[in-house]
Amino acid sequence: MGKSTNSTHGQTPSEGIREVKTVRCPPGPPGGHLTYRHILEPTAAKQKEARTASHRAAVNDLRRHGLAVDGGRTRGGEETRLLTKDGLAAAAIDLDREMEEMGGMPKSAGCSGASHPMTVNETVIALIRPKPNMDKVVREPAEAVAAARAAVDAPDGIGTLASYATEVALPVKGTWRNPAIGSARADVGLTAPEAGVPLLFIEVDNCTEEAVLIARKFDKYARFFQRQEKDTDGIEKPLWRTRWSAPASDEYERVHPPVLLVFHQVGRRSARNQMARVADLTRHHWQGRWHPEGGYHSYDRCIPIVVTTLEELREHGPAGPAFWRFGRDHRQPLLDAIGNGRRDAYLARRHQAARQGQRRRAEREAAQREARRPVCKDCGQKFTDNRWEAIGCTRDWRKRPSHPHLCENCQDRAVAAEQQAEADERERQEQERLRQEAEEQAAAQKAGGWLSRFRT
Repeated sequence: MGKSTNSTHGQTPSEGIREVKTVRCPPGPPGGHLTYRHILEPTAAKQKEARTASHRAAVNDLRRHGLAVDGGRTRGGEETRLLTKDGLAAAAIDLDREMEEMGGMPKSAGCSGASHPMTVNETVIALIRPKPNMDKVVREPAEAVAAARAAVDAPDGIGTLASYATEVALPVKGTWRNPAIGSARADVGLTAPEAGVPLLFIEVDNCTEEAVLIARKFDKYARFFQRQEKDTDGIEKPLWRTRWSAPASDEYERVHPPVLLVFHQVGRRSARNQMARVADLTRHHWQGRWHPEGGYHSYDRCIPIVVTTLEELREHGPAGPAFWRFGRDHRQPLLDAIGNGRRDAYLARRHQAARQGQRRRAEREAAQREARRPVCKDCGQKFTDNRWEAIGCTRDWRKRPSHPHLCENCQDRAVAAEQQAEADERERQEQERLRQEAEEQAAAQKAGGWLSRFRT
């Protein structure tokens, strides 16, 4: 399984080639050719040949270097290429991934027509919806520019090639590198937190497997999600959280990562019937519990399962109403389908009500505090917060203000007045002392005069 090289609208051919394990040039909307000049060709066959020329050349370069081999032909007669072990190793280095994240060469891809790997490729292309580089079509005919502009103006896809990994092992026992028998293996793992998708597993079916077999895969998913292991911080948590980042569980709800199931109407089974049958068989995995107070379903320990068809995904992209989540009665864009809008709205209302209640409590407490605020006995002004704190109770009475009943300004004036009064009193006392000394001196002199008269 892997990605098609014919999806690299805004990348060089080699950038698209490095990550593939099965390579072909699928039919579909134009975009692989960077200039969009292929739309000027008269027939669909010639348009395809022009659109895929650079990619086929890049694949041939890989084959000459021993990084790819012929993989036979699809049932439609189209050639396929497979990355060798060396090719996968080179891609792992370029993508900064571990080898176990690269998967392996699809088994019997050439004999089987590579139908399943090709559907995986096209699913990834339809999710990415790569954009052409408008700088490449500046001098092209108006028709090419218009086609490129239409692709640019279309709704964005999710992630880039580096956001996707194929054949992702989900060990119920064993290790990531050596999962035990009975472990799940996702066709695709998508990590694009910048697009609102922290982690999404994707399963692809060409309407060839029985619904019972598809449902059993979700039993393996459930076992994997329930596996606990200690992380580097010594805290036990779900094993998948030790490898992928995801938002923390909110309000004690531990929802497992969502799984997208994409049906491609190739086999004899009806895609619609398959969806209904799988939904019924996996009900115990995805069915939520109604929360009457909040008006939403709680999916604690449930697996959100979303389904679509490759045709609808190609037409609408991830931003269109192409996805049905089991348990709901309408189709939604992917982000809405894997989310829980009613619960989010309920929590938003609760948080808003909590904020409003907190604000009202703060206002009530502020009013009560304001009513207790002291008033200056002199000027009648209310104390400032600093002044109120300064006159508060303290164990060190020496640090208490001298006039706790006055504001700071009135205290300063009172202190100044007291100091002036003390100075005046000291001056009066000094004058009184001098007066008394003068009187005593005068009395002494007068007494001395009388004594001298008696002597004579």
